[in-house]
Amino acid sequence: MGIQVVKNKAMEIAMKIKKLGQDDPRRIIHSIKVGVALTLVSLFYYWNPLYDGFGASGIWAVMTVVVIFEFTVGATLSKGLNRGLGTLLAGSLGVGVNYLANLSGQKGEPFVLGIFVFLIAASATFSRFFPGIKARYDYGVLIFILTFSLVSISGYRIDEFLTLAHQRLSTILVGGAICIMISILVCPVWAGETLHNSVTSNINKLADYLEGFGGEYFYCCEDGEHGVATEKGKSFVEGYKAVLNSKSMEDSMANFARWEPKHGKFRFRHPWKHYLKIGSLTRQCAYQIEALNRHLCPQIQTQDPSQLRRMIEVPCKTLSSESGKALKALATGMKAMTNPSPSSQVHLNAAKSAMNDLKDTLKLGTAQTTNLLEIIPDATVASILIEIVKSVEDLSEAVVELSLKAHFKSIEATVSPEKPQLLHKGTINPFVEAEDEQPHVVISVRGTEDGDLTEKKGSSGTTSLPT
Repeated sequence: MGIQVVKNKAMEIAMKIKKLGQDDPRRIIHSIKVGVALTLVSLFYYWNPLYDGFGASGIWAVMTVVVIFEFTVGATLSKGLNRGLGTLLAGSLGVGVNYLANLSGQKGEPFVLGIFVFLIAASATFSRFFPGIKARYDYGVLIFILTFSLVSISGYRIDEFLTLAHQRLSTILVGGAICIMISILVCPVWAGETLHNSVTSNINKLADYLEGFGGEYFYCCEDGEHGVATEKGKSFVEGYKAVLNSKSMEDSMANFARWEPKHGKFRFRHPWKHYLKIGSLTRQCAYQIEALNRHLCPQIQTQDPSQLRRMIEVPCKTLSSESGKALKALATGMKAMTNPSPSSQVHLNAAKSAMNDLKDTLKLGTAQTTNLLEIIPDATVASILIEIVKSVEDLSEAVVELSLKAHFKSIEATVSPEKPQLLHKGTINPFVEAEDEQPHVVISVRGTEDGDLTEKKGSSGTTSLPT
């Protein structure tokens, strides 16, 4: 019995590991890259020529790899450059402080060191509260405080502390360089690309929900009972929920993307901050959808439809569907890094027209209803849909602004202009005028250019039309 439990537990863990790797194969590649980097820096201990040159300080290279090697290139660059600059500045300052402390004599040296450690550590710690420094340089300031304290304090007891500081700085720089090169050159994972794909994917999730909401809310079985379509409902009802908690990931990816060099279609100074604006508008729309989703409950849907629900069904369906199509067009253009398609504006205008119709219908329906409690759920749904259209419009403007700042490509015409041709629409009806006459054919032709209507008659069922 105990062996079977262990087997089941092992199988469960194995399935979780397999699923984790299948969800994002880049995780497996990243793990291999970290292993390769650690194997390379371990040569500082395994290879005698390197160990003779750096000694026990080689362990700092191993620690550097463990600390700064992150999943994305931007995160690795951020930590690597912060650690390198922080170590370099703190080491230089520590050497200078030790030199000044030596000038004060043997008795005054500890007091001078203590004063400098207090002032610099307190000042550096206070600087971490500035939002700009906190967002981009917090790790560097932390390393600065640590390194300065180690160098300045250890210099009081160690005679060859300059040699020790040089060895530590060299191994840290080597470890950081190995991490950065492997991260960029071997199957790189770009934070900017991850942010771009995440934002477009979130917009698509909202579009899927809005396209399916109208049919779900007004879904009616043949026997007159209302309910949510099981398979179709599950396919989109859960998707938007991932958007609600996307802020922290988008903030970190935008911060790391600023450190990355030019890659793919993304320039060095790509407007990553604007993705945060689009993400914020996307979450605002998702919160409205969250409120809308509460009205898909079976308890509400099993009630008999009110008169107001019948009146608002068409404009609500149109509004929801067109808003979803507008978001889908925006996400498609944004993912391809092209200017928004004209179809997005067409769908948005259709949604705004349906919104106006819905407002008029609401005014008419509420005026005709005596039981206000009966219409509250449907009126709430209509009001939320109206607010969603406004959010979609704001989101559309933000995407257009991003396309201008990021210099997205214009959509090229795929159909070459041709000379206008006369198109004919008509019907052919045979008839017989008399018994002794042969059958004739009458063709009614309408020219689409000038709108004229002509009739041609021919014998033996044939006719010729001038071009």
